[in-house]
Amino acid sequence: MSNKENTSEEIDLGQLFRLIGNAFNNLFLFIRKVFKGIFHIIILFLQFIQLHFLKFVIAGIVGIGIGWYWDSVSDPVYRSSMIVEPNFNSTQQLYNNIEFYYELAKEGAYQTLASSLKISDKEAETIIEIEIEAFSDENQKLKQFSDFLSTLDSISKTSLSYQDYLNNFNNINAKFHRIELKSTNPEVAKKCQNAIVRSIENNDYFRTQKTTNDFNIRLSEITIKNQLEQVDSLKMFYQELKILELKKTEGTSGTTINLSSNTKNLDRSEIALLDRSKNLNNEVQFLNQKRANTENIINVISDFPDKGGRVNDFFTMKKVLLPIILVALTFLILVVLVLNRYLNNYNTGKD
Repeated sequence: MSNKENTSEEIDLGQLFRLIGNAFNNLFLFIRKVFKGIFHIIILFLQFIQLHFLKFVIAGIVGIGIGWYWDSVSDPVYRSSMIVEPNFNSTQQLYNNIEFYYELAKEGAYQTLASSLKISDKEAETIIEIEIEAFSDENQKLKQFSDFLSTLDSISKTSLSYQDYLNNFNNINAKFHRIELKSTNPEVAKKCQNAIVRSIENNDYFRTQKTTNDFNIRLSEITIKNQLEQVDSLKMFYQELKILELKKTEGTSGTTINLSSNTKNLDRSEIALLDRSKNLNNEVQFLNQKRANTENIINVISDFPDKGGRVNDFFTMKKVLLPIILVALTFLILVVLVLNRYLNNYNTGKD
């Protein structure tokens, strides 16, 4: 009985190992077919390139020739950049204005563009595009996140992570923004700068916000000044009390002078006043910095240069773009022809 059981177990194990072996063989055969198929596709692609190599060379040479001529007869393009810091939630309006200028230049509405940017129609015609983008690095985002946390309550602070903040961060949240203008006239960007800035500063809503901000700063300064005067008066008063306490101590019998508990309390009160005075001075410095940062609705961190820099980016040159486009177009046409011929042969063979 035991011999039969052993024989049965050996048969079961043998079948199991054969199944495992067959599974591995099938897996290796599948991997081999995949690599063989990839290799076959690569060979077909190389054969296709080899067969039509001369056509690609001709398309590239023609593209270089046309592109070289195009670059030589085209007016040079100049790029100018300006860094700004919008205040009083004016970022969205600034983006809307820049998008409006861009659409005018794109549509060729040069009279409206000239009127908006306070330049001549001829100068407006030289503008190719004007764009705006956020100008922010990781350190600035961390600082903005810290400032944002300071405005939240304790519960919200614990529930908000830096990654959550980044996931909801967009161009409008950035502190600084870069305005870029491309034109065939290197000096036109500088002439547009005042109009771009004043388009925001002339907005009644933002002017009201600035007026309110200036009033609040002045009010805070008056309050802090009064508090500083009160702190100074209290310090003088405590010093006078200390002198009186010392005189009382000197007038007592004995040769040792001991400070009374009242004198120690006065010392602690004076230290508290010194801390309060330091905090008030820090608030004054903060208000001065805030006044400097909000002096304008749009702070211009970096002006447009007097003359823009010529755009010589490699992939913007026609002698580079056109060969790539023509070679890609030639490749696409040849692939379509080969595919069409294959489909015709497939239908013929099926018939």
